[in-house]
Amino acid sequence: STLVALGLVWKFMLHSRIGPINELIAALGLQRIDFFNNPSIAIFALAAIGVWHLVGFNMILFLAGLTGIPRDLYQAAAIDGADGFWDRLFRVTWPMLGPTTIFVTITSTITAFQVFDTVAVITHGGPAGSTDVILYQLYQASFQYFETGYASALTVVFLIIMMAISAVQIFAARGVHYS
Repeated sequence: STLVALGLVWKFMLHSRIGPINELIAALGLQRIDFFNNPSIAIFALAAIGVWHLVGFNMILFLAGLTGIPRDLYQAAAIDGADGFWDRLFRVTWPMLGPTTIFVTITSTITAFQVFDTVAVITHGGPAGSTDVILYQLYQASFQYFETGYASALTVVFLIIMMAISAVQIFAARGVHYS
């Protein structure tokens, strides 16, 4: 329900005639952009909505990771010669954010594969199938066309993709834990 509301708000915001973003584009003297009816940019508009949707959650995770870095490490790095901002960033901060980065990357990837609500509300898989993602195809096969065999095959493919992503997470996260 929250993602449906999010989709409706962004459908209005990016509307080609009455959307505030296109009004701003027109006020700048540029040509209006039909974000959801242009096959070459519709998927990118949906991706931008997905990124906007996740950025707050991911920011909170990174802030929690930053607060978990002991100040002693920065002092030790300064003693070892890491005196600039970039030295501290690449030698202390970023390595210590490794587990958080892995977690955010994997959860964001899985969430990207699970996009359904915004596609169903905004584009219905169009234009010309350019935003037809696997879960929307699964929905259509199951509940619109009643092709249970095809829907089952899509479910298995989706399961295999999610298992592969999870395996990558487990493999990548093995060497990234600090205490």
